[in-house]
Amino acid sequence: MKGKKTLIIILAVVAVIGILIGSVAGSYNSLVDAQTAVETKQADIQTQLQRRADLIPNFVETVKGYTKYEQDTLTAVTEARAKVGKATDAQSLSEANDELDRAISVWVNAVTEAYPDLKANSNYIALQDELAGTENRIAVARKDYNEAVQSYNSMIRKFPKNIIASMFNFEKAEFFQANDDAQSVPKVEF
Repeated sequence: MKGKKTLIIILAVVAVIGILIGSVAGSYNSLVDAQTAVETKQADIQTQLQRRADLIPNFVETVKGYTKYEQDTLTAVTEARAKVGKATDAQSLSEANDELDRAISVWVNAVTEAYPDLKANSNYIALQDELAGTENRIAVARKDYNEAVQSYNSMIRKFPKNIIASMFNFEKAEFFQANDDAQSVPKVEF
């Protein structure tokens, strides 16, 4: 009898340890999945920014073929695009991207207003639609990223996963935020 009780106690302890290990492993794995989702969404933003940077030369060449637009405006777009390609960290990429946003906004608005015949060109319209679609994709990618960050950050703060998160150094992810320049409307001057 005594041997049977000891065996039952040992099996119960082993079962409890097994359940605890399974729970820790499950929590750890879900944290890894959430962290990976954040990284994936951040990469999606980069993909869309690269798509835009790749699209701009085609847009510039199409417009160049139909206008004698001021060289400094085209240079600003080209230089801003080059800065995006040379950015080495998130901060410099964000700043370069903001500069490119401003340059594109000024350029597209000025070209559209100054060259009404250009608006009717099918190549221009198609590329303008592509650029607008790309801007929408970037906005969606940023929103998806922030949703993934929100989910992940909530997960690492809620009990009992917060214990596992702190044990394995899961750190809070930063939300995408536009810089202060994005709060004001770009001024278009001719």
